[in-house]
Amino acid sequence: MKSQLISALAALSVVLGVGMPSGAHAAVPFDCRTLDFGIYWYGLSNASQKAVPGVYNPYFNAAKPTVIYVHGWQKDGVTNGKRETFNYAENDATYGVNVNMADAWINAGWNIGIFYWNQFADEPEVKNAETKIWTGTGPQAMRWRQCDGTYTTTGSPTVSAAQLFYNAITANMANFSGPHLRIVGHSLGSQMAHRTSIMLSDNVVAGRINSRLQPTRVALMDPFWSKDGKTYLGGRWTGEVAREQINTLKTRGVIFERYKSSNINDFFIGDSNIPLTTMIGQTELIPQWIPNTNQSARHVAAPNMYFRSFAYTAPPECFDLSTGGYSCSGTAASAKTTDVRTKEMMNSTYVWIQNAGAATEVPSDNMFQRQAR
Repeated sequence: MKSQLISALAALSVVLGVGMPSGAHAAVPFDCRTLDFGIYWYGLSNASQKAVPGVYNPYFNAAKPTVIYVHGWQKDGVTNGKRETFNYAENDATYGVNVNMADAWINAGWNIGIFYWNQFADEPEVKNAETKIWTGTGPQAMRWRQCDGTYTTTGSPTVSAAQLFYNAITANMANFSGPHLRIVGHSLGSQMAHRTSIMLSDNVVAGRINSRLQPTRVALMDPFWSKDGKTYLGGRWTGEVAREQINTLKTRGVIFERYKSSNINDFFIGDSNIPLTTMIGQTELIPQWIPNTNQSARHVAAPNMYFRSFAYTAPPECFDLSTGGYSCSGTAASAKTTDVRTKEMMNSTYVWIQNAGAATEVPSDNMFQRQAR
């Protein structure tokens, strides 16, 4: 059993340990000798500028609908000079395509940004990065990684990464008046997404912040929660707390969508969080243009497929016919799917499995088949 566990942990490190598979291009160059975290707003052609309170940012307009992406575990990302962007080829040099996915959102009148916490998330073990989402005083505190691979707490905050995300949103979007706020989390970043969302919602309910800062919609992209109880959560599992937070947010009108693109939770320390599927459903993406043996690239595919899908019509909900062909009568999930339909899917008794278009990375030929949960 010990050897199996070691093998599983090693495999999980390959799958989850980098935001991008090896060979990816350096993204948003940053000086890793100093600590840098926060929201970067993006413009056309993958340009970006960090959000700084009180400083004009040409890529943000408080009256526009807004989507913010938050990445997950970033093992060795700092020493490799990597950060994710909205260009799929930079996130995966082998299977990604050279498309600036933010452009379609920007041209449609959206603000689009990324919350970077990569220097905190660059830990040898996923549980150390996971701890930082929930507390700033865990065993590793809020240490951050430098260019040479060493860790330091010099200049470190004493609050959690989710609190930093909350602070960045409230400080830079205090006057937000847009009609929609969407938070998209990938892998471990899904925990950042639902935890920060409950913090925003709780403070909206308490009347402490702008009511527009309650998220409209939260997308969980191939999410990861680890198994076992956590001392910083009073012995509860992170997936258990996720369900509590998501249930509360649902009662307040927040819309959730969940996507699966890899087998990351089939390892010993991953929690499939099946009860959550009964709460919000799930859409299974099958990126067959990536070999099944490369679960790392399939894991990375989820957010890239999601952001790219905004440039295309929402995919159809189709059913195989015994006589051949398909019968299509509805709409399946994507970034372009309406809030009304996404909420309807969340509250249904179904899940959706990709049954066409899996051989290509182009969203236009995707179809999904509905199945009972």
